[in-house]
Amino acid sequence: MLSHAHEVFLEVARQLSFTKAGQTLFLSQSAVSKRVRALEEHYKTGLFERLGNAVQLTAAGELLYRKLLLARQLQHELEQEFTELSPEFQPRQQMVIGASTTISLYVIPPVLSAYLGRYPHTQLTLKNRNSENILKALLEHEIDLGIIEGIHKVSHVTYTPLLTDEVVAVCSARNPLHRRELEAQDLRRTPVALRETGSGTLAVLEEALQTHGIRLTDLQVKVRLGGTEALKNFVRVDTCLAFLPRQSVMKELAAGELVEVPVRDLNLVRHFDFVQRKGTENNLPYKTFVQFARRYYGNAKR
Repeated sequence: MLSHAHEVFLEVARQLSFTKAGQTLFLSQSAVSKRVRALEEHYKTGLFERLGNAVQLTAAGELLYRKLLLARQLQHELEQEFTELSPEFQPRQQMVIGASTTISLYVIPPVLSAYLGRYPHTQLTLKNRNSENILKALLEHEIDLGIIEGIHKVSHVTYTPLLTDEVVAVCSARNPLHRRELEAQDLRRTPVALRETGSGTLAVLEEALQTHGIRLTDLQVKVRLGGTEALKNFVRVDTCLAFLPRQSVMKELAAGELVEVPVRDLNLVRHFDFVQRKGTENNLPYKTFVQFARRYYGNAKR
């Protein structure tokens, strides 16, 4: 097994930050520094070059990082095989997953609960950000697995489908709009509240509007709000229209607090995808979690 000092080194090397590594590992910055110094004394060479508040790996650090990643993968594979041979063997594993707001609030919690019930020795951290920032965290090695929505695909990243969802137009039950059926062109004259730039929900709306020759700048945007809950709470008391994931407003629609406004010719279907850096798709335990989540939502054959 990798030593604790090696695990600490891996986290510092992954995030290139002693502070962020300490936050992830629930260690003080001094404790992180102490373990890295112990490794540097053991290998008789520096592993990080300190540049003010930033750090970067030395040649020796790069070598150690590459080898430890291979060793960790072998360790995970060995632990997985022993788990299958002996159900009583339950190694402790760590996972840091990033998910966009809607997924964090409404989609992934039941999956996490079921997964932790099956793998109780997993220490799991979920980071909640919008889709654009989850992708950024993945590319910067802050996380190893993300779940995002409605964002244009980029290279160096593997996308694995999880499920699809619908974005719906909603308004307060007191809003006269709820008695109407709209067309896409009507949105030019309708006050709306939107999510912030980088939101997957906003990206899906923008793409659908473009098929009708409508830009976001053509809309009467009353406010932009960061987060699904903020937008939902705002439209409940205001007179504008909002576009929200159906998953996020099911309770409010059932209770009559919000009302769905049909937009006849606007198709707002979005996809939730797992994202991983290319070449890391088989890394455990993330591979196990992806398979588990897809089975949970019945998409194993998608």
